[in-house]
Amino acid sequence: MNNKPFLGFGLGLRPCHYQTIIDSTPKVDWFEILTEDYFIDGGPELDYLDEINEKYPIAMHGVSMSIGSTDPINTGYLHRLKKLIERVNPIFVSDHLCWTGIDGYNTHELLPIPYTTEALNHTADRIKQIQDYLGRQILIENASTYMEFNESEMPEWEFLAELSENSNCGILFDVNNAFVNGFNHKFDPLQYIKTLPKERVMQIHIAGHQNKGDYILDTHNAPIIDEVWNLFEKSWKTFGPVSTMIERDDDIPELNILVDELEIARKIATRAGAV
Repeated sequence: MNNKPFLGFGLGLRPCHYQTIIDSTPKVDWFEILTEDYFIDGGPELDYLDEINEKYPIAMHGVSMSIGSTDPINTGYLHRLKKLIERVNPIFVSDHLCWTGIDGYNTHELLPIPYTTEALNHTADRIKQIQDYLGRQILIENASTYMEFNESEMPEWEFLAELSENSNCGILFDVNNAFVNGFNHKFDPLQYIKTLPKERVMQIHIAGHQNKGDYILDTHNAPIIDEVWNLFEKSWKTFGPVSTMIERDDDIPELNILVDELEIARKIATRAGAV
């Protein structure tokens, strides 16, 4: 992990941009796919992915591993995941610190877990099993949350730091999620930057959100605000060069608008003195 790959600055790969990417080869260093969108046996989506993958490195980001669940590990899901990994040869494979369902039912929500020693040991063991099956390290991302558990024994940043050490996984640090949770749960998001082990932070997400007044909703449908950019700059000053990408999942603009926003990230990183 002392030689963690640095891909530069990337974007989420979205179908509305497929043809533009192929035709124009925009100034984007890499793309990240939503893993489950490509759990298919054929079709134009995989054809586009293969063509773009010939030009750009790809990372895979999942939303259904349900790493914190008490259900048995879904071996069918892991089989499809491994099959896609073999096709894409991604630089990173990631998912969220959460659970997504019970008794085989997927809520399609990233649900919070209690930050207890019991949950820590349980989740670390599941990550080890998954990494053994895949034959590679995975990254775990801090998720945005809207409730907390009275049973929690430690703050979320300490839980994620301990989890990465105990399971030997990497960390995908979502700067926006840290900001959202800091607002929602009344803590300083800088605690994340002070606590996470530098050598395990492999990737960074930045995104926009919606401020609802008494809480913030993580929506990925708006430009990144100044406070999140400032937290991103502090992250780079602390962690050094980390592969960074912008997430946009709704109200998706033309690709050139996102490329322009990505240039802001490049300039901030340069100002931080880490590139």
